[in-house]
Amino acid sequence: MENAHYIRALFDYKEARRKAAFQELIARLTGKRAELELLSYEEVRQKLRIVGSSREHRQSIPLDAIVGSVGRYHDFTRNFLPRESINKERWARVMAQASGLRGLPPIDVYQVGEVYFVLDGNHRVSVARQMGNKTIEAYVTKIKTVVPLTTDTTPDDLIIKAEYVHFLEETRLAKLRPEADLTATRAGAYPTLLEHIDVHRYYMGIEKDAAISYEDAVVHWYDEVYVPVVNIIRGRGILRGFPDRTETDLYLWLANHQAGLKKELGWEVDAETAAVDLEAQHARLADRFSARMMHKFLNIITPGMFVPGPPPGEWHKERGEIDRGETSQLFRDILVAIDQSKNGWHALDQALMIAERENGAVHGLHVYPTEEEQDTETTSETALSLGVKFTKRCQAAGNEKSELSIAVGKVGKEIIKRARFTDLVVLPLNHPPGEKPIERLASGLHNIIQRCPRPLLTIPGPAISFERAILAYDGSPKSRETLYIGAYMASKWGTSLTVLAGSHGVVSTKGTLREARAYLEEQHSISATYVETKSFIVDEVRERARRGEIDLIMMGGYSAAPMLEVVLGSTVDEVLREIRLPVLICR
Repeated sequence: MENAHYIRALFDYKEARRKAAFQELIARLTGKRAELELLSYEEVRQKLRIVGSSREHRQSIPLDAIVGSVGRYHDFTRNFLPRESINKERWARVMAQASGLRGLPPIDVYQVGEVYFVLDGNHRVSVARQMGNKTIEAYVTKIKTVVPLTTDTTPDDLIIKAEYVHFLEETRLAKLRPEADLTATRAGAYPTLLEHIDVHRYYMGIEKDAAISYEDAVVHWYDEVYVPVVNIIRGRGILRGFPDRTETDLYLWLANHQAGLKKELGWEVDAETAAVDLEAQHARLADRFSARMMHKFLNIITPGMFVPGPPPGEWHKERGEIDRGETSQLFRDILVAIDQSKNGWHALDQALMIAERENGAVHGLHVYPTEEEQDTETTSETALSLGVKFTKRCQAAGNEKSELSIAVGKVGKEIIKRARFTDLVVLPLNHPPGEKPIERLASGLHNIIQRCPRPLLTIPGPAISFERAILAYDGSPKSRETLYIGAYMASKWGTSLTVLAGSHGVVSTKGTLREARAYLEEQHSISATYVETKSFIVDEVRERARRGEIDLIMMGGYSAAPMLEVVLGSTVDEVLREIRLPVLICR
């Protein structure tokens, strides 16, 4: 009988070798040979800084959790199929023993985290797996290490885990913040984190004007930099779009993305804004990919003038309901286009006035046309002159958060690209859209109004305090944004509001005004004046401006299809042409 078991075991060995050879071929073809390798216990011991062990005990362990060997890690594949170096007679004898009455004796293993390394019994593990067993009896010695292993750890992963061990030794974070889990999946992550801590320590020293201990810098970095960013990642559920990554991976990716945005835009972008942009660009969702491809396709086949802008209200959805507290900020970051016209500097003054109220930052932008040489002497002198004047004006206004960026390209395109990283765009009104379709088609401002993803404030003259605003309201989605912003300005700035609805002598607008009253008074306890006019909106606004009753006009952006706006014109264009007051175009 034993001879029969042995003969059968030789066939089993042959089958096991065939499986091993096939797996090795596939691994070579796919470049995934590392995933087929058993882990070396000695390499793990050295890289993970083994710090101690517990007493041996006997238990049943899962075969799938055995991922390495103390000495024979080259003789078997990751799932313990025999390689050519294995003596087939010995393997067959172990299989014959397992098939007989005696069965397999216990093996000896080291346990590191969730996984096991075979000290004695590699052939028994191979045979047990070939027989389809799920567990095996083993004498287990638990090994202590600061970085545990899991069943999916590969030899390449050991490099990352070794870096993690070094990081924890350097920072002592495991003792300073025991709850911290900074698991990463890419080599090079932990040296980068150490650089972050060094930089943070440097700036802490400058801020406090004192020497900062490394331990204090580690704790402060973790509490004030790392954790807040991870909370943003968790709050937005970004990790769901990156199933193979960890929070630390995304922290580093986000930090790198922030640095890239600063280089591209010319100013600091906060972590949450960068997270929104990162999510939009890289989340692995098919519908978002399709939407981006369609957007690119439309940009190719459709002139920019006819590409619809983003949906109404999208810009503030992340902010939730209006916060009317003392520390609320609706316009935290303000983009202002700077040119050398008088209105260009008026626009900067207006932006600085708003920034003072909002404790916000002003991001100036000056764009040179594409055909100009960016590095010519004249251009450089002009840029220097603009920078000096910009800085002086900002310093005079007491705003230390302001920065000026210089770009080369199409003005409208650069403004729209940067606008999504801000909360408000302020533009000098030098050339309002014309009356004729061909003039509107050629109007850069018309294109910006159509596609700008943020509220747009046009400035035709000196800065104004915005004490009395008129809201042109017709119940459309974009005009509802005037109520959203108007409620904020009334509660935070003390701006008085007049809501204007025009019937043009055809349809009553009492229902529209009731809707506005319900939003402002019932939802936000804000008093306003409500006016129904049978005149055209432009005529009513013009008359009130003439009487000095208003200093700001608020209205929704273009509501018709882009082609119709160009052909037929709009109330927005008419107001911009005919009334010399700031116009806040909401979207």
